[in-house]
Amino acid sequence: MRTSKFTEEQMIAVLKEAEAGMKTEELCRRHGISRQTFYRWRAKYGGLEVSEARRLRQLEDENRRLKQLVADLSLDNRFLKDIASGNF
Repeated sequence: MRTSKFTEEQMIAVLKEAEAGMKTEELCRRHGISRQTFYRWRAKYGGLEVSEARRLRQLEDENRRLKQLVADLSLDNRFLKDIASGNF
């Protein structure tokens, strides 16, 4: 997946400008983003502070690692069951 050229802090700063009353079209033009990108950021980071966004990223990373761990353990479990039953 492609990474953004904007940091979470920059995304939140753009959203705060919009909350302060700046028009969306002007904001998007000034920062070089599309309206779709702006609305995606607003859906994900709307109302968050920078520290909350960092915590969100940490939780998403932890969730990703845990899902990978469960997948690996499930695969190991399946191999062990196949070996134990003699179907290999």
